[in-house]
Amino acid sequence: MIKLTEYLLAIEGVNQTPALDLDAIELDGAYVCDMLSDVMGSAKPNEAWITIMKHLNVIAVASMTGIPVIIFAKGNTPDEAVISKALEEEIILVTSYLPTYDLAGKLYQLMHS
Repeated sequence: MIKLTEYLLAIEGVNQTPALDLDAIELDGAYVCDMLSDVMGSAKPNEAWITIMKHLNVIAVASMTGIPVIIFAKGNTPDEAVISKALEEEIILVTSYLPTYDLAGKLYQLMHS
């Protein structure tokens, strides 16, 4: 397990939902996928979801699966409607300029060091 705040420092993540408490989140791992149905069927609660998708449906999928944080790779930034819905659902949104592979690798390193 790792604190979300520690991971965000490592990936130079920008919190798009600063009203939500990052300190309360501990991650058990991550799920990396850009296919909503696969995330719904395979992601687990307390995992970060690493994706490039930034549309409204990602919030619904994260909420259904118990994912507390969505990490948008490659500098993808959600629009205000997505951020607003994430705040309603208490899902933290983070943007990082790192590619998906690096985001997953950094989390793996942190969790296994």
